[in-house]
Amino acid sequence: MTYRKFEVHLPSELPPEPTFEPKIRRAPDRGLDLSKKDITLAIKNALRYIPEELHPVLAPEFLRELKTRGRIYGYRYRPQGHIYGKPIDEYKGITPARAIQVMIDNNLDFDVALYPYELVTYGESGQVCQNWMQYRLIKQYLEIMTENQTLVVASGHPLGLFPSRPEAPRVISTNGLMVGKWDNPVEFKRLTALGVANYGQMTAGGWMYIGPQGIVNGTYITLLNAGRKYLAIPEDKNLAGVLYVSSGLGGMSGAQSKAIEIAGGIGVIAEVDKSRIETRFDQGWVSKVSSNLEEVFKWVEEARQSKKPLSIAYYGNIVDLLEYIDKHNIKVELLSDQTSCHAVYEGGYTPVGITYEEGRKLLAADIELFKQKVDASLLRHFNVLKNLTEKGSKFWDYGNSFMASVFDSGVTAIARNGINTNDGFIWPSYVEDIMGPICFDYGYGPFRWICLSRKDEDLHKTDLAAISLIDKNRSAMDRDNYYWISTAEENKLVVGTKARILYADEESRIKLGLKFNEMIRKGEIGPVMLGRDHHDVSGTDSPFRETANIYDGSNLMAEMATHCFAGNIARGMTMVVLSNGGGVGVSRCINGGNGIVLDGSERMDEVVKNGLSWDVMGGIARRAWAQNEGAIKTGTAWNEKHSAEGNITLAEKIDEEMVENLVNKEFGA
Repeated sequence: MTYRKFEVHLPSELPPEPTFEPKIRRAPDRGLDLSKKDITLAIKNALRYIPEELHPVLAPEFLRELKTRGRIYGYRYRPQGHIYGKPIDEYKGITPARAIQVMIDNNLDFDVALYPYELVTYGESGQVCQNWMQYRLIKQYLEIMTENQTLVVASGHPLGLFPSRPEAPRVISTNGLMVGKWDNPVEFKRLTALGVANYGQMTAGGWMYIGPQGIVNGTYITLLNAGRKYLAIPEDKNLAGVLYVSSGLGGMSGAQSKAIEIAGGIGVIAEVDKSRIETRFDQGWVSKVSSNLEEVFKWVEEARQSKKPLSIAYYGNIVDLLEYIDKHNIKVELLSDQTSCHAVYEGGYTPVGITYEEGRKLLAADIELFKQKVDASLLRHFNVLKNLTEKGSKFWDYGNSFMASVFDSGVTAIARNGINTNDGFIWPSYVEDIMGPICFDYGYGPFRWICLSRKDEDLHKTDLAAISLIDKNRSAMDRDNYYWISTAEENKLVVGTKARILYADEESRIKLGLKFNEMIRKGEIGPVMLGRDHHDVSGTDSPFRETANIYDGSNLMAEMATHCFAGNIARGMTMVVLSNGGGVGVSRCINGGNGIVLDGSERMDEVVKNGLSWDVMGGIARRAWAQNEGAIKTGTAWNEKHSAEGNITLAEKIDEEMVENLVNKEFGA
C-alpha cells in the first residue's frame, strides 16, 4: 500500500493581526502565576508550531498573551470572521473527516461557544483545543486524511496521521490525562498554562457539543422525574404550578429555563453575567428578566395561580435570591445549582457581594482575596440551602461540583460523615437520586444526531423517523421521549448545527442508527453524525455525578470509562475520546465519548449494531455488578436475548442482614 508524500505545518507567511467583535464574550484573564522558567517554557512550547523565521515577531506576542490572558491562545492564527459548522459539502476531505470538521467548527460558533476567541465551548474552561495553531493543523490533517489513516490528538495537539485501516477510528483523542501523583487542579492549571494539558470538559474536547439543546433534554427529564420522585406527581402529569429555583444561564446551564417551561413548571434562574441572560432571552429560552426580587415573585405567584409555564431570569447572585426566599418564607418545591463550580476559583462562581465584572477584575488582580470571597460565599450558600431544605424544599447537586467545592472550602458539615467525601454528601446529586436509578441503570442516556447537511428538512425527516420508532407504551421514559421529539420542532431547540437529542437505551439507539443509515443509503437525507453526551450510562466514572449511585466502592475506579473508550475504538467508531475532569473538575472523573459518521454504507450498519450495543451495555454490566436493581433487570433481559453471542456477569443474591449481624457480633453494633 502506498501513501502520498506530504508535510503538514503552518505557513511561513505571518497572518494578519487579529480583530475581535466587541459583543462576543471573552474568557477572563486566568492570571499568570508561572515561574520565570515556566514562562520561558510556555513560550518555547507555543513556538514549536511556528516557522523559525517568525519567532522574533510571535515570541513577544505570546508573552503578551500570557501576561494579559494567563494563556497562549495564538489569536493571530484564528481564521478571520465567523466560524460555524457549515454544510458538510463545503469542507475538503473524505466524508468522515469533513463531518469532524463540521463538529469542530460548530463548537466554535459565536452562537454556540461560551468564549469562542479562546476556543472555550462551555463550562468556563472546556476547550476544543488549546490554541489556534493546533486548530489549523488539525484542520489540515483532516483535509488530507485517507480511509487508511487515523489522526491522534493529545490534549488538543495533533500528534500526526498514522497508518491504520478503514475499520479503525479516523480520530483518537485524549484530554488532560495526568499521572496520578500530579493529577490535581493546581498542577493542571500550571500544565494548561504551559500548553501541554487541555480541559476538554466533556463534549467540548470531544467535538460533540450541539449547543445547550443537549442538556435541555436531560434537564427536562431530570425535572419531570424529580417531580415524580419528590412530589408524587403522576407519570402522565407535568410540573404545572411547581417552582424550580437554580442558577446559571451559560452554555449548559442555559438549558434550565427552557427545560422547566417544556416540563410545564415555573423557573427562577439566577445569573450574574448580563450577556448570558441576553443570549437566552434573544433565543426565546427565557420569558422574563428582572433584577427586582419583589417583581420576580409577583410573576411567580401569577404563574402559580394560572398553572402556566414560566421561566424568569433573575439578574443577580443566587445567594441573594435564596436568602430572599428564606427571609420571606416563599414556597420552593425544587432547588438546584448549575454554576461552573468545577472551576470555582477560576471564574466559574461569582461570590455574593460583588458584581460579575468586579469578580473578573479581582480574579486577575488578587487571586487569594478572590478565593477568600468565594469560600465565604459558598458558606452562605450552604447555610441558606440548609434552611430551605429544612423547610421542605428538595435540593440536588446538578453534577457541577457545587457540594464538592463547598466541602473543599472548609465546610465539612456538607459531607454525609462530616469528615470526608467517601460516603457522599448530605444532599444527593441528580444522578445519585434521579438519573442513575431511573435512566442510566436501564440503559437510557443522552443519544444525539447531527444532520451534517445543515438542512432543516433533513432534521425534520429524522424527527419523524424517531417518532415512528418510539413505543410510548413501553415505559414512562419512552412516553417522555415521544412527547419530547413530537414537540422538538415547535420548541425551537436548535442552536448551531441541525441536531437533536433523545434519552435512548441500547435498543432504541441501534434502531435509530440503522434507520438513519438506511435513509442516507436511499438518498432521503445527507450524512449524519451519531454521538452522545459523555455523561451517560457507561462513558464516565465520576463519584460526584455519573457513578454517584454505585455503592460497592467501585465508584472511585476509572475502569468503566477506559473500557468504554477502548471498546469503541475496537468496534470502529469514527471518533473516540477520553478526558480528565468532565463537568466536575480535574481529578474528579474520567469520561469517554464518541461519534459515528453515517454514510449509508453497510459497514456503518455493523458499527452501529456492535458499537452502540457495547457503548451502553458495558455500563449496564458495571452497574449490575454493583447490584443496582434496574441494571440487574436490564442485564438479565440482555443475557436472555443475546445468550448465543454474549453474557453479562451478574452478582449472586446476598443476605445483607446475615452479613451485618455477623460483623456486629464480631465488632459491636
